[in-house]
Amino acid sequence: MILCCGEALIDMIPSPTTVGGTGFVPHSGGAVFNTAIALGRLGVQAGLLSGISSDMFGQQLIAALKASHVNTSNVVTSDRPSTLAFVQLIEGQAAYSFFDENTAGRMLELQEIPVLSAGVSTLFFGGISLACEPCADAYAALLERDGGDRVVMLDPNIRPGFIQDETRYRARIEQMITRADIVKVSDEDLNWMIPGSMSLRQKAKIMLGKGPSVIILTRGSEGATGFLPNGTEVTVAAEKAKIVDTVGAGDTFNAGVLAKLFDLDLLRKNELKTLPAQALKQALQNGARVAAIAVSRSGSNPPWANEL
Repeated sequence: MILCCGEALIDMIPSPTTVGGTGFVPHSGGAVFNTAIALGRLGVQAGLLSGISSDMFGQQLIAALKASHVNTSNVVTSDRPSTLAFVQLIEGQAAYSFFDENTAGRMLELQEIPVLSAGVSTLFFGGISLACEPCADAYAALLERDGGDRVVMLDPNIRPGFIQDETRYRARIEQMITRADIVKVSDEDLNWMIPGSMSLRQKAKIMLGKGPSVIILTRGSEGATGFLPNGTEVTVAAEKAKIVDTVGAGDTFNAGVLAKLFDLDLLRKNELKTLPAQALKQALQNGARVAAIAVSRSGSNPPWANEL
């Protein structure tokens, strides 16, 4: 099972009401939650590890996970509130107001997380849960505790606005990179993590030297490039799509990559160390394909396997 470790939250999306004015409609979301949902819909055995509230919003998140065939046995439930993200459109741009203090997800600690079963073969980490403490420290400690022989994929998905202590954050991410097998970064992520005038290719190779077997660099409409330790580079174009909403596109891309590597029976540490270029290309193409379908729809709505 691929276990996605990180945030699950409620996006409060503005919507007109029948009596005039604007209300807010709760939508299930969160980067790691989105990746788990996408994996479940693609037919891969997947689960979510997160702190989720027992309140009405937490029940909505659990129902959404089960509807997409995502295992919830590793969810840590508490009576703390759910994280809410209110979205407001200002001159066409989305602005967010987060309510995350003392929430079920934010306050998750390592001692609350059970030791993972042998059935968990792959761990995926990412999202704002790696920036918000104390849960960020819990996920980093989980990787140290239960990473072991499991495959690890990391997508920092850096949001500078959530980082309160940059020094601590950088140290945490750097340590997690050394334990990861696959690291996916956007061009913006990579430039933030490795400042300076070097090319993206040079920066990706520096990151590859920190220990991962695969670095995946995404560049929006310009596609994605995979870097391997033997110097091989594989680039795939972005799939053409009529863009309706880019929410969750990167999260769905991650799921597509993992799903293809799973189908090829390559989600093992020793296999990733010598990953063939053709297999990497297939994984990147699958990621681009499922992401293209996702952006053609409103909201984060990953495709099901039969839609491919």
